[in-house]
Amino acid sequence: MKAFLRSFFASLLALVVVIGIIVLILALFILQSGQKTKIADHSYLVIDVYGKVLEYYPPVDIVGKFMEGDPLTLQAVLNSLEKARVDDRLDGVILKLSSSNGAGMAMLQEIRQSVKKLQKEGKKVYAFSDSLDRKTYFLAASCDSIVMPPTAGVTFIGMAMATQHAKRALEKIGIEMNVHRIKDYKSAAEMATRTEMSPESRENKEWLLEEQWAMFTEALEQDRGFSEEKIIDLMRHAVFTAEEASETHLIDRLIYWDQLEDMLMQEGDEQLRAVSLARYEQENPRKLGLGGKKKIAVVHAQGTIGGRKSGFNPLLGVMMGHETVVAELRRARKDENVSAVVFRVDSRGGEALASDLIGHEVERTAKVKPVVVSMVDVAASGGYHIAYRASKIVADPMSLTGSIGSITMKPNLKGLYDKLGISYDFVTKGPMALMYSDYRNFTPEERARFEKNHWDGFNDWLRDIAEHRGMTFEEAEKLAHGRVWTGRQAKANGLVDELGGLDRAIAVAKDLAGISEQEQVTLIHYPKKKGLLSLLFGGETDNASVIRWAIHRFMQDDLIATRKMFEEKPFYIMDNIVLE
Repeated sequence: MKAFLRSFFASLLALVVVIGIIVLILALFILQSGQKTKIADHSYLVIDVYGKVLEYYPPVDIVGKFMEGDPLTLQAVLNSLEKARVDDRLDGVILKLSSSNGAGMAMLQEIRQSVKKLQKEGKKVYAFSDSLDRKTYFLAASCDSIVMPPTAGVTFIGMAMATQHAKRALEKIGIEMNVHRIKDYKSAAEMATRTEMSPESRENKEWLLEEQWAMFTEALEQDRGFSEEKIIDLMRHAVFTAEEASETHLIDRLIYWDQLEDMLMQEGDEQLRAVSLARYEQENPRKLGLGGKKKIAVVHAQGTIGGRKSGFNPLLGVMMGHETVVAELRRARKDENVSAVVFRVDSRGGEALASDLIGHEVERTAKVKPVVVSMVDVAASGGYHIAYRASKIVADPMSLTGSIGSITMKPNLKGLYDKLGISYDFVTKGPMALMYSDYRNFTPEERARFEKNHWDGFNDWLRDIAEHRGMTFEEAEKLAHGRVWTGRQAKANGLVDELGGLDRAIAVAKDLAGISEQEQVTLIHYPKKKGLLSLLFGGETDNASVIRWAIHRFMQDDLIATRKMFEEKPFYIMDNIVLE
């Protein structure tokens, strides 16, 4: 009887806990999807550019969505600024800017272009910042006015590109990397093989910095009237108090947030009529006169390329799985109501096989309807592999692309095993059975096969690039072997077709689909954004993934999959570049 009662009350307690969790989730859902607040006339849209900035909503992440909500995405910002441009209820936009943001230069450039479109409609855009660095100032400069609280500051220094090198650290722990790279400019491999930049790596970064510098100074001259000499002089000062920044005209006014609200507030109001980005995302663009009968699909592809399903990897971050992206491209291709596809790429590269499978689906789709690639911050290495078979390629001038090269490697961990007191012994049958063993280096024969196989695969890829881009193999080779280009350089050398952001890619797609320039289209974004309930109960996500994410995937799936990606397949990852 006691055993029965214990079992009964344990089951009852478990049921109460489950019901409590369901009630909590439903309550959160109701709060999130409650009655929309009305947007009053003479309101201001407030967009906070802070923290991580993704190109699009990330793959399924129940933990993140439950704990933190949706991250800031470039697409949400661009969508909202486009709606704000035609929304008569909005007088303007306030960009809350912080140097603690993860947006790259191409992302900031796209927001800048949207700001300028707003200004053409007579709307004011204000930048309010608690801290500005050079990169964030690139966006702030496009606004009508830059304001800061008196205790804020500006860091305005020159540009630098840094590379990280772990060769000595690997040696200390007994790891020797067997690396083959194609070729001299593919500097990501130098993290494991060198203690400083190679001459080729330094040369590549110098020409990228020259381009970044030119575009940055051109923008500030246009927006703030700063000559290159003025910019250099400001950089010599380097660190500014808010008052010093105002005196040198880096910013326009010293005011606190409440004073900015008072300045923009309507007479008789007690508070500013402000609209958050999360609230404004709920506005239907069709009700604002945006959209048309014909549809263009925007398929988003972001993160490191590898594996089958898009998701997260604790070492590599957001992952772009080939089956996930292929399914979205196929969906857009088979939809008879979709006239063209814009393939939005933001990726530093990844696994060669997965890159090729996605690129193949791009080509299949392009044979049925136009596919226009739109490059964001980075579409390089594997990111270029998935792009070049499209009908047209559009890159932001500040996108980083190319890096047509390859790295493949295996680690020799015997030294580490020795330090840990671990030993292996083997029984083999058949030749080269231990070729990929992490207990030794390649033999000369194995190394020769390893490198030839790598070169054969790369040359096939380069021949295909040359064919699709209308080049000879020799012409393509001069642009490859790991060389990285800005979008502007890539336009000049033939790796991309046009310069611009998403709006330009849409215009090109319309033209290829025979849609007139004046005709509006409706954009359909893939993958579809999912709410919390659909993630939990939609059948596509196992609820146990919350625990699996914390334990099983980290300790087994992700780490093993990452190691296999590097060991047995060419890995098209972009050069190890950090812009500071």
